[in-house]
Amino acid sequence: MNSKIKNYSILFIMLASLGIAIVAAVGLGAVRIPFREFIDVLLLGKSTENSMILLQIRLPRVLLCLVIGAGLAAVGAVMQGIFKNPLVDSYTLGMSSGAALGAVISIVTGVSFSFAGISTTGVFAFIGAVTTLFFVYNLARNKNAVAVNSLLLAGVAVSYFLSAVISFLMLLNNDNIQHIVFWTMGSLSLTSWSKVAISYIVMVPGMLGLMLFARELNIFAMGDESAQYLGIDVEKLKMILLVICCIIVGAVVSVSGTIGFLGLVAPHIIRMIVGSDNRKVIPYSALLGAILLIASDTLGRTLIQPVEIPVGIMTSIMGGPFFIFLLRKQKV
Repeated sequence: MNSKIKNYSILFIMLASLGIAIVAAVGLGAVRIPFREFIDVLLLGKSTENSMILLQIRLPRVLLCLVIGAGLAAVGAVMQGIFKNPLVDSYTLGMSSGAALGAVISIVTGVSFSFAGISTTGVFAFIGAVTTLFFVYNLARNKNAVAVNSLLLAGVAVSYFLSAVISFLMLLNNDNIQHIVFWTMGSLSLTSWSKVAISYIVMVPGMLGLMLFARELNIFAMGDESAQYLGIDVEKLKMILLVICCIIVGAVVSVSGTIGFLGLVAPHIIRMIVGSDNRKVIPYSALLGAILLIASDTLGRTLIQPVEIPVGIMTSIMGGPFFIFLLRKQKV
């Protein structure tokens, strides 16, 4: 009973924090929107002088933050469960660098088309993220096993190489540097309702799919051999989970550029609070990821107005020191 009360208390606190973060994000900015006006526009359907800002700029941005933060955190929790290491997430495995390279290739080649409301750059970024993760995974695989240390080293090596390629392309294309920087830093400044729609259509089913495998991830914690003995096809399940993770991360990158460290930080904090049961870790990590990204984006918009700090920089400022803390704790 005490355990249930604790879980409900944690859930209530997180939902309340999410609500506060959403209201603050909608209200704060170059134009302050009072909470009363927020209620009038959204719930009562009134038209005010700030209703256009609220409905076309602030609200879609906050909703996009919510699903992106939840998706990245859920992916981080699952990846850490698969490889049984808190240092693993989509960013440390090189997916962000791959996505950035895909976006840069689209920009410098000038290829122009759209797909489901997403720009060419977003599609190329999606392809880059997915391709990089599978390349890193196969690079680290020895026969049918993947050592976590090899996976991390492969991710770091590939990230450095892809970053060098990106820098070289930027050197050759000075005219496109501003556009390139948008994708390499991660930003939500160009949010639209079409991006919000495609993100929810892709990411929400993806996150629900990850949660369906929470029990199997708990069995993974006992070791691959034990999981195999209990009737789980370990390598097949890993591949299914990684494909879902790729789809979610690719969708994130296609609408916001690269946002790092969120999938590393949120699951680790949740495990310190609720333990290692993935039936709780995955959904609670998603909630915390949404809260952290909304808060990071709000701070980025308001700290040094009128300049906007890209959300990718804000999450890296938060996640970098935390990553060092984990390295020290793990004694890697």
